[in-house]
Amino acid sequence: MEHVEIFDTTLRDGEQVPGCKLNTSQKLRIAAQLDQLGVDVIEAGFPVSSPGDFQSVTEISKLVKNATVCGLTRAVEKDIEAAAEALKYARRPRIHTGIGTSDSHIKYKFNTTPDKILERARDAVAYAKTFVHDVEFYAEDAGRTDNEFLAQVCAVAIKAGATVLNIPDTTGYCLPDEYGAKIKYLMENVPGIHKVRISCHCHNDLGLATANAIAGVTNGARQIECTINGIGERAGNTSLEEVVMILRQHPKLNLSTNIDSKRLLSISKMVAEEMGMMVQANKAIVGENAFAHSSGIHQDGMIKNRETYEIINPTDVGVNESSIVLTARSGRSALAYRAKNIGYDFTKLDLDIVYSEFVNFADTCKVVVDNDIHHIVQMSKNKFQLSL
Repeated sequence: MEHVEIFDTTLRDGEQVPGCKLNTSQKLRIAAQLDQLGVDVIEAGFPVSSPGDFQSVTEISKLVKNATVCGLTRAVEKDIEAAAEALKYARRPRIHTGIGTSDSHIKYKFNTTPDKILERARDAVAYAKTFVHDVEFYAEDAGRTDNEFLAQVCAVAIKAGATVLNIPDTTGYCLPDEYGAKIKYLMENVPGIHKVRISCHCHNDLGLATANAIAGVTNGARQIECTINGIGERAGNTSLEEVVMILRQHPKLNLSTNIDSKRLLSISKMVAEEMGMMVQANKAIVGENAFAHSSGIHQDGMIKNRETYEIINPTDVGVNESSIVLTARSGRSALAYRAKNIGYDFTKLDLDIVYSEFVNFADTCKVVVDNDIHHIVQMSKNKFQLSL
């Protein structure tokens, strides 16, 4: 299988969520877990943005043993100098520099010309290269950048010494086939493209970040930039746990990562707690309901064979087991299964009687828990003189 690098930007892009600011000690705790998780690159922060961020990048550089540590910059010399200084203790330092390339950015953000953008891109990469070997160049808003001009920018960055080319769908605008086609175009039209690694950095404004990242790697990209829980500015970023498990569950793609998937749930909970950004219950892979079943039809199938309704073994992502949740939509098999776990072994006649009481009880509440089962059984015994 070909290796896809996982570039985690939880501590940089993920931290841009309003109210989710982390201090240095929190960042260090998360960075240590990311390193153990097996990510290839940790984007530790934007060093020039504040003294606190500079300190965080410096301390993370000292801490991380395995992953590359990356610092973000604009195409500005003082940014690059700050990143180089903050990364000086890193075993594998990377400077991540770049500039906007779409018509919108060129005209409104920079009030400049395409030729000036090419010049600034070249100069930024060349300057970063004087400090570190590993330089990643980002073409901000590449998703809305004309492919021909984007190819020119990429060629300039490669010639200046870039080792990675980041092709961000900054506004989350692209459809998967469009983003995949953009990566394919670059693979086929940029001189020297096979000397560097193409990276996908997708935002989730239209809910397509994960799909776009997968479209990118199936068309030749070999790095995905993502965050734990998909946290990030606006609607968030590509979710690390989603892309990792998609690649794992689809071996026909012939793509793999170094991620220890059994750590996914624990790091998801850690990031949620540190940032105060709870994970929605129906979140793929790490949501509370990701392996929970409440429909009677689903529960019956699960009890007979887990694979009827689960494509991932929950233990593969750090979840102890699937859960059968009793609600008014649950059937007899689910009630018998849960009741047996707490000591009741119903005959068919007993189950019919208890189930009748169960349905009435379940209609009055959202979820039936173990103590409720005891209560339902007692009601049934009193009402029908059961010998349970």
